[in-house]
Amino acid sequence: MLVTNRFVVDPDGASDFTERAHAALAALAARPGYLRGELLRALDDPTHWCLVTEWESVGAYRRALGGFDVKVTAVPLLARSVDEPSAYETLASAAPEGEVVVVASDRAAGPYR
Repeated sequence: MLVTNRFVVDPDGASDFTERAHAALAALAARPGYLRGELLRALDDPTHWCLVTEWESVGAYRRALGGFDVKVTAVPLLARSVDEPSAYETLASAAPEGEVVVVASDRAAGPYR
């Protein structure tokens, strides 16, 4: 699963933001189920940033958010992200020059409670 947290950062706060984002990324990277992560900045507008992490499962990501170091370093930063959906499940993938592999959704069937 992929988690994308987008941020709008004032240029004067970019240095503090990147320091906090690096600490958050390190805390997340130490958790079980973490596969990779990146801190990205938009080429067209340097006030727009994105923290992208990939996890082996929804459960691994949710458990990671409960870790002490993550609560202290990552959660306060993630709370500053743009309020929009951020967790995405993989439904299809393709390796370079590979075929598209389709997988079923892990979402529970309705009704949602």
